[in-house]
Amino acid sequence: MGKSSYTQSHSQLLSSSSNSTRLGSIRTIFQLLTILLTTLIISILYISQDNKEPSPSLEDHARERDTLEQIQTFPKCDYLLGKWVYDNETLYPLYKENECSFMSDQLACEKFGRKDLSYQKWRWQPQNCDLLRFNATALLEKIRNKRVVYVGDSLNRGQWISMICLVDSSIPSKLKSMHTFDSLSVFTALEYNATIEFYWAPLLVESNSDDPVMHRVTERTVRTQAIEKHAKHWTHADFLIFDSYLWWRRPFLKVLWGNFERPDGIYKEVEMLRSYELALRTWSDWLEIHVNHSRTQIFWMSMSPTHERSEEWGGENGENCYNETEPIKKKDYWGSGSDPNMMRLVETEIETLKKKGINIQLINITQLSEYRKDAHPSIHRRQWEPLTQHQLSNPSGYADCIHWCLPGVPDTWNEILFTLIFTNSL
Repeated sequence: MGKSSYTQSHSQLLSSSSNSTRLGSIRTIFQLLTILLTTLIISILYISQDNKEPSPSLEDHARERDTLEQIQTFPKCDYLLGKWVYDNETLYPLYKENECSFMSDQLACEKFGRKDLSYQKWRWQPQNCDLLRFNATALLEKIRNKRVVYVGDSLNRGQWISMICLVDSSIPSKLKSMHTFDSLSVFTALEYNATIEFYWAPLLVESNSDDPVMHRVTERTVRTQAIEKHAKHWTHADFLIFDSYLWWRRPFLKVLWGNFERPDGIYKEVEMLRSYELALRTWSDWLEIHVNHSRTQIFWMSMSPTHERSEEWGGENGENCYNETEPIKKKDYWGSGSDPNMMRLVETEIETLKKKGINIQLINITQLSEYRKDAHPSIHRRQWEPLTQHQLSNPSGYADCIHWCLPGVPDTWNEILFTLIFTNSL
């Protein structure tokens, strides 16, 4: 072999070796990239599975689509007239007590021993129309980047917890949170940048019952002309849902002109209806001045009835809602636990505001809730203090006939609210 042939052959060999090296490097890089990409995909899938609840079924998607289509064509519904229908065929209750992440022990009747769960199956059926079936995804989209604030007493807090339970299962566990700041509790749906809040203000205006924990005072004192301490927490809400009733139920309240921090205030015993009217006027004036009326939808929940006198629905004297398992069947039943005079004061104030161009929707849940003597916690709730032997021997004596079991009646209130939020904005 000549020198030139050797050189040429050696060059070809080096070139071939260099090409092989390059190809090997490319293959190695490709393999590494493939491994990295595969690892990344597996990691994403793992994180995705970790963050999400089970995927909605085709039936869930179909129901969601049907609800959204129904919203677009939904007529105004007069929900006041109707009846409770036992519904064991559709998807009632709308959630399960033990699956709601934020259920309150005051309302968790099944957890605290209630065996008869038929109270969960009753559905309110308006006489000439249907309520929109609650759709959590539709509501969450509606309140995206918005604040929903419930303001009032423990009954409004129960409705707030009901609303959270209604949306809870539609939000992955890592994309929701709950925080409490004194009187304000905030549930956040992170993916929607939305909050559903509750603010403790049982008498709306300032009072000696404003502490969210230590508020059980024997002598109620209110500052009927002072609301800003509370109201500054609601000012920029997009949806406001108010109630204030139960804490006023006594013949007279002490009204303070001055403030609680100074000893020179003027106190006067004022008849309940008059003090309630003064507080409503202060609330009304605040709404007129501080709320953006083109942005904020405002609702007032009418009084939630109590069932503490069973003789009013044909039961025994001295008994109450204890051991009741069926609704009241008498049409237009109205018990002594609801005060029509207070209701008229609210209606008058709302009409006055409407004349000023401020639209507030009164949600009249009183009559439909009057029938539900079966739906209170009774003795099936957490007892904050140990029961005495006397109480244990007389269960009806400590039965809670004021609040409501969940799932239950407050879910219907929220279905009505859901219907009005959508139909009012069409």
